[in-house]
Amino acid sequence: MSKPLIGVMPLWDEGKKSIWMLPGYLEGIREAGGTPVIFPLTEDREELEQLCSLCNGFLITGGQDVDPAIYRETPIPQICTVLDQMERQVLEYVIKEDKAVLGICRGIQYLNAMLDGSLYQDLNVQHPSKTEHHMEPPYDRVIHQVQIIDGTPLHQLLQVIELGVNSYHHQAVKTLAPSLTVMAESEDGLVEAVYMPKKNYVWAVQWHPELSYQTDKYSR
Repeated sequence: MSKPLIGVMPLWDEGKKSIWMLPGYLEGIREAGGTPVIFPLTEDREELEQLCSLCNGFLITGGQDVDPAIYRETPIPQICTVLDQMERQVLEYVIKEDKAVLGICRGIQYLNAMLDGSLYQDLNVQHPSKTEHHMEPPYDRVIHQVQIIDGTPLHQLLQVIELGVNSYHHQAVKTLAPSLTVMAESEDGLVEAVYMPKKNYVWAVQWHPELSYQTDKYSR
């Protein structure tokens, strides 16, 4: 029996002008029973639709900040517009065809922005808090807690209402997209996990299970 093919969005190195990948994303998919495939960085719709049609599921990885123009704000940070446009096309395909997708870190942020939500561009300025959201390594340890909302798919999966997570981000969901529902929140009130109720499996989390799945059963 063939394994599910999981399309992985590339990471982009602006300095080296090259795509790259963290092994945790790929190894985590393999351990979960899938076969990961890294997509090229492209806006070519025909190429992306062909690649998407071959995949059973998708992973929207971390990476550069989402272009604030998507949620009608002026940009503060460094962005990668090609990646933004590429992921828009992939997510539009995924949602239309009702395929599975998991967003991690930037993935939850991009999903929310693309679906007409907005983001905090810089948490230190726009949402100061005693909760640590930009931890130092090692990243396979708990840095803060999240509250999982009772009755959500994440609660049904993990069977816990509180979860210790790692955290490495400086942006976050500000205004939730109308088509998304919150599954978990941080101690200081940030959205930490979402899903799209009208779809089979459109999930996203703000923490990094790809960095902690080897030591934490819930990350798996």
